[in-house]
Amino acid sequence: MGKNIIVSKVDSIPVNEREVELVERKGHGHPDYMADSIAEAVSRELSRYYREEFGEILHHNVDKVLVVGGQVSRGFGGGVMIQPIYILVAGRATVEVEREDGSKVKIPIGPIILRAARNWLRNTFREEYFNVDEHVIIDYRIGQGSADLRRLVENRVKYPPANDTSVGVGFAPLSETERIVREVEEELYRQRMKIPAIGEDIKVMGLRVKDNIRLTVATAIMAQEVSCVEEYQDVKEKIREIALGVARKYTERNIEVLVNTADNYEAGAGGVYLVITGTSAEHGDDGATGRGNRINGLITPFRPMSLEAAAGKNPVSHVGKIYNIVAQKAADRIAQLPGVVEVYVELLSKIGYPINEPQIASVNMIVEDDERFGAIRKEAEAIVAEELDRIDELKHEFIGDNPPPVC
Repeated sequence: MGKNIIVSKVDSIPVNEREVELVERKGHGHPDYMADSIAEAVSRELSRYYREEFGEILHHNVDKVLVVGGQVSRGFGGGVMIQPIYILVAGRATVEVEREDGSKVKIPIGPIILRAARNWLRNTFREEYFNVDEHVIIDYRIGQGSADLRRLVENRVKYPPANDTSVGVGFAPLSETERIVREVEEELYRQRMKIPAIGEDIKVMGLRVKDNIRLTVATAIMAQEVSCVEEYQDVKEKIREIALGVARKYTERNIEVLVNTADNYEAGAGGVYLVITGTSAEHGDDGATGRGNRINGLITPFRPMSLEAAAGKNPVSHVGKIYNIVAQKAADRIAQLPGVVEVYVELLSKIGYPINEPQIASVNMIVEDDERFGAIRKEAEAIVAEELDRIDELKHEFIGDNPPPVC
């Protein structure tokens, strides 16, 4: 079938130069980010177990995670959890394997899921505020599947058939506003270790109108670390200064930062954004896989995006995950070619066909010099073909020490 790569030159205004731009990032402690990350943590743990025990990553898709908000009583100085956060991991997985000698092995699905979810929570939140044993209930509902190792060995191919007909999208480079939104959240998340009052649940919305960028930052503030409205306001000012400092590293445009704009100081503790665990999921805010960031860590309505939830899908044949990663890797490389201003890569799979042979690999570029487009096109085609043929290696990256980001 071949790669079916089509590289086109488009005459449009780069996002960085348009009059209006919108960008969003849901941070580490946001309920949607939690759902995505736990789904991916479970997939990674399952994949490692399958490979260690059976030499292959077996079929699974655990991309349906739900975070149901709990209930707390809180005020300046602290609070108590009344109803724990409830996390449900749902999907399908191989739960039984028949070995080559005919013996059958049951997979410890429950312990694997619980270990993966708890480890992610412990690594993301501070244990002095978020007690994994008391503040969260983790449950799972997994559809059962089985695998025959003999059949797997006989049918093993380098490029398995795509499991779905789906689209993956990548673009590069990031605009100033996109980079600022992502980096502001990342820096605030790091700063919580120096400023304990900053919670893990941080959302940044960026709006650029011409040369004016407004960042609206919603940051959970730890009730245990502020004793009054005045201290709460001081933390907000520190958050604003951090965000301004980050933004000024990436742009010379005008920057405005607004923090927790729904606050009503006259209502006291009940009118401001306080938490005791670090996340708004503690008190009624819910999350679900696929509602958070795309694989570049952003939500970018001014760019083409796939609605596929990459998190939790198996890294062997599920194009909903793999094609998004491959498209982004290709876009990042193509954007480095001299003369490329902006590039979009879109891959469409065909269910049942080798995963490295898409129905179409569409590359759209804005270039500086039309006369160089012919040379750039050949290089772009080679990059896309190479990234598609590296899909077999990609599955190992997903379960390595530095996996590709999915949220």
